[in-house]
Amino acid sequence: MIKLNKNQIRDLLPHREPMLLIDELYDIKKLTSATAVVNVQKDSFFVQGHFPENPVMPGVLIVESFGQAAAALTAHGLDKSTYENKLVFLMGVEKARFRNPVIPDCKLILKIEAIRSHGRVWKYKGEAFVDDKKMADAIWSATIVDKK
Repeated sequence: MIKLNKNQIRDLLPHREPMLLIDELYDIKKLTSATAVVNVQKDSFFVQGHFPENPVMPGVLIVESFGQAAAALTAHGLDKSTYENKLVFLMGVEKARFRNPVIPDCKLILKIEAIRSHGRVWKYKGEAFVDDKKMADAIWSATIVDKK
């Protein structure tokens, strides 16, 4: 089973701390699907200001985590020359549902799947879980563009 750690993910993505949210990527099926881990901690940067008395991971960061996992899956499956000097930009979120709050000190598991690709445009879907309980799901699209 292929498993990427945070350093290997960092090599695939332009994101850096504190915005690099994905800690692991595993169960990778080339350009098709993968599972990602986001370790949501009490000291995560967003906890200090997002309801400090009742911290919750913001929904937009769950969607961002989906996007990072999808970008890592795609970059890992492509020839390096294809994604070198490129960026992946979120184009749209067709559907996002937040079913339960993601409370710090948990492991958020993201199951993502590439639905289709057409040139530089990709469409994905994903589900987020904590302890087998569905927390969120989304469908989104992204594009690969040249760095400027």
